[in-house]
Amino acid sequence: MATRRPAPAPFKCSECGWTTSKWVGRCGECQQWGTVEEVSTAGVPRVSAVAPGSARAARPITQITTADTPRRSSGVGEFDRVLGGGIVPGAAILLSGEPGVGKSTLLLEVAAQAARGGRRVLYASAEESQAQVRLRAERTGALHDELYLASETDLATILGHIDEVKPELVIVDSVQTVASSLSDGAAGQPSQVREVAATLIRVAKERHLPVILVGHVTKDGQVAGPRILEHLVDVVCHFEGDRQTALRFIRALKNRFGPTDEVGCFEMTGDGIAEVPDPSGLFLGHGSTEPGTCVAIAMEGRRALPVEVQALTVDTAAPNPRRVVSGLDAARVAMVLAILEKRGGIPTSKLDVYVSTVGGVRFTEPAADLAIAIAVAGAITGVSVPRTVAAVGELSLAGEIRPVTQAGQRRNEAARLGYTQVVDERSEKLADALDAVRVRSRRSAPTAPRRHEDAVPPF
Repeated sequence: MATRRPAPAPFKCSECGWTTSKWVGRCGECQQWGTVEEVSTAGVPRVSAVAPGSARAARPITQITTADTPRRSSGVGEFDRVLGGGIVPGAAILLSGEPGVGKSTLLLEVAAQAARGGRRVLYASAEESQAQVRLRAERTGALHDELYLASETDLATILGHIDEVKPELVIVDSVQTVASSLSDGAAGQPSQVREVAATLIRVAKERHLPVILVGHVTKDGQVAGPRILEHLVDVVCHFEGDRQTALRFIRALKNRFGPTDEVGCFEMTGDGIAEVPDPSGLFLGHGSTEPGTCVAIAMEGRRALPVEVQALTVDTAAPNPRRVVSGLDAARVAMVLAILEKRGGIPTSKLDVYVSTVGGVRFTEPAADLAIAIAVAGAITGVSVPRTVAAVGELSLAGEIRPVTQAGQRRNEAARLGYTQVVDERSEKLADALDAVRVRSRRSAPTAPRRHEDAVPPF
């Protein structure tokens, strides 16, 4: 009688955990070479029985209560807005951002506010010494007796600090600089990041202890390390901003406890980071009304913000006029200029056109089309758009004004800020919108085609 041969031992990638039934030189998941190793089947774990009625037993979802997991405010209102109202006990939060954008400054402010609220906080910095963090805390006013600092790169030592301090909030800055002795390789390698994150998340779930992890980003803006890091945590936030301006935004890319369309606004100052609960006036000009300006209502998450679009046109004899764009989508601006000349009767093909936003904000959604068209038309005709006028709309190639998302909220925000006239899809055509704000003069109107008998005869 033939005996059945045992199934071959599986092979597993030491970097990402991908498995296969045969050996391959390159991992099919993380595309790393030489990381697929044979796994012994001798150590397969046995099925463990769970006693009925224990805390680990499966229960109907209707019998599970959430009364013991209330949200707690971090003390920073804009951060709470992004998290969905506060920090959930046991939540694992990942905050990523480019170097120098202010991640450590923001989290030090969060730690200080939580300490002032009566909660003990452990701030584990694996990139700076305790003296360096103390100097920044003195500058930003984040000193408090309930805020504990630890400068440590070893995971086991950080866990020992957690057992000793018994904090109610833990901040680890950053997860790519902490190493575990249970995993091979240097800190920052995928296996180390996975081990460190998994251990900290397990501690957070077992002790109902919220943990905030700082994550590095790559050159293309993605979170550095294995993709599993973003899957393990409960919330992924991205802190962004232009180094040339003081404005900073924090967005939720993933949130198991709240929405992902909220945006928090901050301003970097000499004394640290400050919340901007109403950033409506940051992107508006404060001078006199000049030709070539128009206000649009942009959506940042659930917030409606007025953004001033400015345009400048200059006559040129160059065969290829210049198109310089700042803060807007250059391709959309070029398309709007073509629509403006063809459908609106405003000549732009022989002009250098410069279009920009105020305050360094990026406004790339299609809702900016109509404001760009009105600003350029005003710059060409020399007509100023009143400060009480705002424009919201997407332009089609046929010259029609199409509605945009959350149009009602944009109009309500415009009315709250004092804009008495909102030019939108109700004007239907671009020419109607230009006439409504009186930026289309007679000399810019499209001329009627010549009749055949009026044509100049050839020589």
